Amino acid sequence: MEVTVATWLWTIGTVTVVSALSLVGALTLVLRPGILERFQLALISFAAGALLGDAFIHLLPEISESEPGFDLTASFCLLGGVLVFFVLEKVLHWHHSHYALEEVVHPVAVTNLVGDGLHNFVDGSIIAGSFLVSTELGIATTIAVVLHEIPQELGDFAILVRAGLKPRRALALNALSAVTAVIGAAATLLASSIVHDLARLLVPATAGAFVYIASTDLFPELHKEPDARKSAVQLAGVLGGVGVMTALLLLE
Repeated sequence: MEVTVATWLWTIGTVTVVSALSLVGALTLVLRPGILERFQLALISFAAGALLGDAFIHLLPEISESEPGFDLTASFCLLGGVLVFFVLEKVLHWHHSHYALEEVVHPVAVTNLVGDGLHNFVDGSIIAGSFLVSTELGIATTIAVVLHEIPQELGDFAILVRAGLKPRRALALNALSAVTAVIGAAATLLASSIVHDLARLLVPATAGAFVYIASTDLFPELHKEPDARKSAVQLAGVLGGVGVMTALLLLE
């Protein structure tokens, strides 16, 4: 399919904004280390709701309403999205397991950067695939990506510092890693002119990835907090994320 100039501008522009926001978050962590602890659970809750909301309110209905509907190909693509992020999480969890080490562990930093770069590449591809369908779907998916990407990047930044890198160097390497999101987005837009109906493959894959991230990465973090009042705040955050995705239906 032929990709319009508007699609290119929306995609590259939003991917750049997502990358910039994640770096601003890391910079905030450098300047005010305690701010993350205060808002982390609320942000995770909201991100989980937004991811599920985008998957079930935007992405899956979009593929169901298109021809030939939610068929076997869409099912395999959805499973593919789950499996891709399962592999990514395995890589990330490998270096997360080194948190307890107190000595300088530079290989952990290298592994983190490789895993984060691949993660960002996939995020860029996800955003591009959504904009190939429509601007409205692209915006909704971008918001969902932003909400899970910022905590992810903050965690990756903390890993780099824990591995022995100076905060300024860790921030620079995070910025370099963020470039892969733009590469992933551009590669997807270019591939769409070669691969027939690429968006139809990417939309269910994106839904699978979002459901996986919310259910296996974010919700388990929320379950670590047993306090009833904080649990109520978490539920409100999840519902808030779903509410934002529902409100975005007004754009369509």
